[in-house]
Amino acid sequence: MESTLKRTWAEIDLDALAHNYRALRAQMEPRSRFLGVVKADAYGHGAIQISRTLEELGAAYLAISSIDEARELRLAGVHLPILQLGLTPSDQTAAVIENSVTQAVWSEASAMAFSQEAIRAGGRMKVHIKLDTGMSRLGFQCDESHFEQSLEAICRVCRLPGLDVEGAFTHFSVSDEDSESSRDYTLLQHERFETMLRRLAERGVTFSVCHCANSGATVSYTQFAHDMFRPGIITYGIGDQAQLLGLKPVMTLKSVIGVVKDYDPDTTVSYGRTFRTGRPSRIGVLPIGYADGFHRVLSNQWQVWTPYGTAPVAGRICMDMCMIDLTGLPQVGEGDEVEIFGPHNSVNEAAKLAGTISYELTCAVSKRVPRIYKKDGQETARELLLRG
Repeated sequence: MESTLKRTWAEIDLDALAHNYRALRAQMEPRSRFLGVVKADAYGHGAIQISRTLEELGAAYLAISSIDEARELRLAGVHLPILQLGLTPSDQTAAVIENSVTQAVWSEASAMAFSQEAIRAGGRMKVHIKLDTGMSRLGFQCDESHFEQSLEAICRVCRLPGLDVEGAFTHFSVSDEDSESSRDYTLLQHERFETMLRRLAERGVTFSVCHCANSGATVSYTQFAHDMFRPGIITYGIGDQAQLLGLKPVMTLKSVIGVVKDYDPDTTVSYGRTFRTGRPSRIGVLPIGYADGFHRVLSNQWQVWTPYGTAPVAGRICMDMCMIDLTGLPQVGEGDEVEIFGPHNSVNEAAKLAGTISYELTCAVSKRVPRIYKKDGQETARELLLRG
């Protein structure tokens, strides 16, 4: 194996992203446009490079969760329409308009505040109406007890000055789960969505872009394509459903063995002495820890991948380092690369051991870990997110 002492980095495979885009694109009707969700720095993958690639591939829209994320993309020369999915203070309305961002509107009060600020700024804010069909988060409530009240409120919102109401959308809460109750609930959510759209149309309120299909619906409810679909984490080849479509993981988190030492039996390793050697052992030290996003809860549970087999994490993961047991891998030594998670070492399985979801593990890869972007096997860009 190549012996080059580096540190820790995340390889971002843009060819895998392109493969996933085309596979997801083929899932839905050709008329339905692709919205690429790049919030949270594209789930830790790097929003600028991911957005540029999605733009080249033919995506119609992007989605983020703060005006700062949108501003970052605009400064990087990304021209696609951008939807702000989450909460934005009304005093940021001018910035929303200036950066050509489409803002989600979740209540009549928020719409009125945006309207007033848009008039004050001398512009018009493009908006999508958010419908709460059962997520119980943001949006006009569409359950039976709130339906008529929301219907009237949305009609008033669509007449407010300073707002250009382009679209309407909702979000499914269990479309990625396959129990009978989850399927029934997803169908109920979609029924509420369509009913509200129909009742609004009867009042003369229509939208040019309606969308509801998230990752789960893109896989399991392709009939919900509407005008646009917005796969999230699945775009990055992550999650159990990604395997159903043969999607490829876009991120591979790697490190390099810095030191290998021999220890006698009955030697304890790392803080708390939670690992004890049961035989003469080779212990390797990796320059990756929980400050890099390698969760401490994976101590003594996870393993890293090498071409010669896996090496279990030995002892507690430290802030900047961790130890692995190389006793059964004599071919592996200092300077050799290991895979923390990626195509050989599923982040989905790591998430299950950590008692969380894969989203959290990729989002947690910290800004001190460089992202190295590759296309056709060659490095095309490198980003280190530390302050300049």
